[in-house]
Amino acid sequence: MHLHSVRPRSARRKCDVMGEPVGVTPPRAAVTEAMGISVPPQRDEGIHRRGSGQRVGGFRLQKKDVRRLRPYNRAPMQTLVSRVSAALVLCGMVCSGCGRQEDASRPVTTAFASDLAFLREHTRPLVLGEPSGPQVVVAPEYQGRVMTSTTGGADAPSFGWIGRSAIAARSRQPHMNVFGGEDRFWLGPEGGQYSLYFKRNDPFDLDHWQVPEGFDWGGWDVDSQSATSARFHKRLSLRNYSDSAFEIDVQRTVRVLTSADIAAHLQVTPAAAVRTVAFESSNVVRNAGSEPWRAESGLVSVWILGMFTPSPITTIVIPFDDGAAGPVVNDAYFGKVPADRLVIRPPLLFFRGDGQYRSKIGLSPARATSLAGSYDSAAHVLTLVHYTRPPGASRYVNSMWEIQKDPYSGDAINSYNDGPPAPGKPPLGPFYELETSSPALSLGAGEQYEHVHRTFHFAGPEADLDAIARATLRVPLREIASALGR
Repeated sequence: MHLHSVRPRSARRKCDVMGEPVGVTPPRAAVTEAMGISVPPQRDEGIHRRGSGQRVGGFRLQKKDVRRLRPYNRAPMQTLVSRVSAALVLCGMVCSGCGRQEDASRPVTTAFASDLAFLREHTRPLVLGEPSGPQVVVAPEYQGRVMTSTTGGADAPSFGWIGRSAIAARSRQPHMNVFGGEDRFWLGPEGGQYSLYFKRNDPFDLDHWQVPEGFDWGGWDVDSQSATSARFHKRLSLRNYSDSAFEIDVQRTVRVLTSADIAAHLQVTPAAAVRTVAFESSNVVRNAGSEPWRAESGLVSVWILGMFTPSPITTIVIPFDDGAAGPVVNDAYFGKVPADRLVIRPPLLFFRGDGQYRSKIGLSPARATSLAGSYDSAAHVLTLVHYTRPPGASRYVNSMWEIQKDPYSGDAINSYNDGPPAPGKPPLGPFYELETSSPALSLGAGEQYEHVHRTFHFAGPEADLDAIARATLRVPLREIASALGR
C-alpha cells in the first residue's frame, strides 16, 4: 500500500451481504459448524470448480468432504449450495454489526492503522494527538524519531516512510539502521576531515560509512510526555575524522502543531475541505565537555531528516534566492544529477522524488530560504518543511565525501532521492528525504543551541491545495506536477 496516499471515498470499507468487509473471509467456525465438515486452511474467494476439487465460501474442500456433502444418490450440486447459503445467512446474523465495531482479528483498513499496528508489534510507540483527528507517532526506542503521522479521518493516510525490514530484523544493521521516520535527529558533517561518519584515514565510500551509534541504535530517555508532546534526552560521546572528541547533551521535544501554529508559521489558513497534520521537533544540543568547540578541530551541526514514501510522480520543490551569489545548487554529492531529474526555474528548483535513482542536492545558506516541499499529484498531498534559519549565519558544515578545501561551505537545506548505490545493489529504502541543518556550532563549554524543524501535510481537493502552494512556495500545483516532463 502506498503510505503517502489518500484513499478516495469510493475505496472506503464496504460490507458484503454477510456484513463482513469486502475481501475478508467469514469466520471459519461459523462456516464449518453450519456445514458440518472439517475444512483445511487453504483460502480462496467465491464458489467455483477447479479440477476435481470445489471451493466453498472462501475455503478449499477436500475430495472426501465433497463426497460427505453429497447425498448417497449423487444428487446435483444444489444440495451443497443450499448448505453454503445457510452458512452464509448464519454468518450474516452473527456479523450484522459490521462497520460499527472493530474486531482486533480483522485486517486493518487504513495505511496509518497498518503502520501503527506494525510498530506496536516491534516497539512501544507514543501516539500524540487525538484518536479522531491528526496524530503523530514517535518511537523512543528509535532515538525519539517521528515515525509517521496522519490527518485522521476515514482514510487515515500515513505520511512517513517506515523501514519495516530493519525494524523486523531486531538486530543492528551495518552502516545504518534504516528504521525510517519523517523526522529523525542526526549531527553533521557527514563527510570531510571533520566527518562524524568515517574513521580517520578511511576512504569516503559506502563500505566505510557508518552512522554513529548514539543516534542510530538504542533508545532515548523519555523525560516527559503529554497528550500532544514528548521530550527526549540523550548523552552522546563522539569522535570525528580528525580525532577530535565531543561530549554532547541532546534535548529533543516533538510537539503536535495547532491550526493557530500553522497560520503563524506559514501565514496561510487551509480551506475547510483540507485535512492537515503538522508537528515540530525542537532539538537542543549542549556542549557537555570542558573545552569549547573550535573551527580548526571541527564543528558539528544539528541535522534533521524526514523520510517519505516515493512515487513516480512525486516532485520536490525548493525555493531559492535568485539574487544571491554563488551556485544555485550543489548536485554533485553522488555524481551530477541528470537533467531529467533536476530542473531549475528561478526562483525554484524541482527534483524528482521517485526512489529510483540515488542522488542528492543542497542549497547554501546564501541561496536557501526557510521552506521546502513536495507534491504527490496522484494522492493530492502537499508536504511542506519549515525550519529555523538564523539571519546572517553563513558557516554550515560541509558534508561532501572528500577532504575539503572549505569545510564550512556546506548547505542549509538538502534533499535526497534514494536508489541503488551501484548496479545490482539494493537501495536503502527506497524513499526520499527533506533535510534541514543548523549552522556550524562554535559552542563554549555549557553553551547550547536550538534547531526547530517543522513538517506540514495537507490532503484535499487540488484547488484548495493549489491555494496553499501559491501562498507558501509561490508556485501553482500544475507547474510543480509538470516541471519534470510528466
